[in-house]
Amino acid sequence: MCQLLGMNCNTPTDICFSFEGFRTRGGLTDVHRDGWGIAFFEGAGCRSFIDARATIESPVADLVRRYPIHSTNVIAHIRKATQGEIALENTHPFTRELWGRYWIFAHNGNLKDFDPPLDGNFLPVGRTDSERAFCWLLQNLRARFATPPAREALCAALRELTAGVAAHGEFNYLLSNGESLFAHCATKLSYIVRQAPFTVAHLKDQDMSVDFSEITSPDDRVALIATLPLTDNETWTTLTPGTLTLFVDGAPLWAAPTVD
Repeated sequence: MCQLLGMNCNTPTDICFSFEGFRTRGGLTDVHRDGWGIAFFEGAGCRSFIDARATIESPVADLVRRYPIHSTNVIAHIRKATQGEIALENTHPFTRELWGRYWIFAHNGNLKDFDPPLDGNFLPVGRTDSERAFCWLLQNLRARFATPPAREALCAALRELTAGVAAHGEFNYLLSNGESLFAHCATKLSYIVRQAPFTVAHLKDQDMSVDFSEITSPDDRVALIATLPLTDNETWTTLTPGTLTLFVDGAPLWAAPTVD
């Protein structure tokens, strides 16, 4: 199983502490060694780092863990290959433009017999089921909406489209356009919202703690979404399998089932 990590905040925040624990799952505390990537939104721009090497061996990961990039939406992925060879083009997160904004996508799972027709507006570069699913989602959103839809319409469309893909197998994913973050739980995803009063958090994968009361302001709010909880002294909420959740400004705003 691949590993997903997402962050959605109400103010630009760095993900260094969470990434420190997350990266060890790429070859040290877990078996995922087939590449990794992380993407940060900065205004209308997007800063992306990917590497086909395991995070624990990657100089790029060392750069990211020491580089406090501040962002309101971040998606990271550690890969365990199921479809597509170990190669840079098969490494998540994937990036595409839709309605004049970047969209970032990362997937955990395996989609069987998923080979829908693509009209050419969005085409995969690599050979993964994940990138094909991303292209298919954006293709259908573009076909339905010529301009960015209202949030309610976007949520409804993604819920329906996600159900169609999920019928082919395990489809845990994170998706963001830099304004909000969608999380679909097929089997495993958990989240935590950190807000005042802030306390000390301790990583589950290594002996490292941080006192967020010393580095945050009272109005800060940060939602973290991960395949498995990253800390062992905080209460994480397990998302219900078959549910699509929208995070806005550091909190879950909307959730709906994608299965009947």
